[in-house]
Amino acid sequence: MVTQAPDPPENRAPARTERIAVVIGSTRPTRICPGIARWVLRALQEDSPLTYELVDLAEVNLPFLDEPLKAALGQYQHEHTKAWSRTVASYDGFIFVFPQYNWGYPAPLKNALDFLYREWAGKPVSYVTYGTRGGSKGAEQIRGVLQGLHMRELPDHLEIVITDDDVDEDWQLRQVDAVMRPYRARARAIDAQMVEALDDTQ
Repeated sequence: MVTQAPDPPENRAPARTERIAVVIGSTRPTRICPGIARWVLRALQEDSPLTYELVDLAEVNLPFLDEPLKAALGQYQHEHTKAWSRTVASYDGFIFVFPQYNWGYPAPLKNALDFLYREWAGKPVSYVTYGTRGGSKGAEQIRGVLQGLHMRELPDHLEIVITDDDVDEDWQLRQVDAVMRPYRARARAIDAQMVEALDDTQ
């Protein structure tokens, strides 16, 4: 058996350093969002040159917006805002994962977006909604907010349909993989679009 010698260092493509946050956008105690977000992260990360990482808003634990000055000024008074600013600024792109609530998206996610302004600008973004009808109304709402923040929305996003048969008596997903499997190809397409969007900024 012949083993091919590895390429010399000068012929190798440089390792990419871009980090993408997969944001868990629900903070309810009985939420199913973390399981969906972890599945999305694995699907995006498969064969991707980018690094995807989970960011859980329940752990970030922001209060309701309490900055005295508007976010566009960047003159933050509170340490929790400064910490959130550093976190968001450290990422090159974002995937927001969230349920649809009453034809909208969760208040903690809107609150987290509103705390900052310049940190979001120009960064590529997509989102994964879920609900009994897939979350299209929540998607419509967040789309306008992302435009207001001057983020660069990718062509594709996911709308995950979750039926009553998919959850158990505790309202938890019986089989995350079974629910999410039909969306794998589109998740991989989102990763390709994220790579392309980041290439365009270089």
